[in-house]
Amino acid sequence: MVKVFIYPSNSLILSDLVDRFGHEPLAVMQEIGKKIRTASLDSPPVNITPEDPKIGLKYAAVEVPSGVRGRMSLLGHLLEEAQAAILVREPDISFGCMGCARTNELINFLVRSKKIPRLEMNYPVTEDEAKSFVHKIREFLEGLTTAESGNGGE
Repeated sequence: MVKVFIYPSNSLILSDLVDRFGHEPLAVMQEIGKKIRTASLDSPPVNITPEDPKIGLKYAAVEVPSGVRGRMSLLGHLLEEAQAAILVREPDISFGCMGCARTNELINFLVRSKKIPRLEMNYPVTEDEAKSFVHKIREFLEGLTTAESGNGGE
């Protein structure tokens, strides 16, 4: 089983596909779930601890907008664990929009610089593209037997 970082990281579709093919999806929903279930948070939906901004600073400087640091406090940990990645370019908002162009740029840079197997695809807009999209994901996931370094980018 390979830990697969998915982006958009809140895409239930990608998370489900990764899971169905026997791998562990690394998604922001898991990290948010941990925060919500943690007793140290007094007032959800605020869901931030004094440590979160410090974690975000590991990935983005203090001059960077706070939203980027906040997102990176959740996503950075997942990126560090990732053994492979699936990146979808220009996704529809209902597919799992992350809502922050600067975070998107940073995540894409960090994934590419990590030198792990990755699959990059455009979001499908037709039925034929959607079928091809799922087929490519299946082929990529079936080819992940170990966490070998490499680049499966398209």
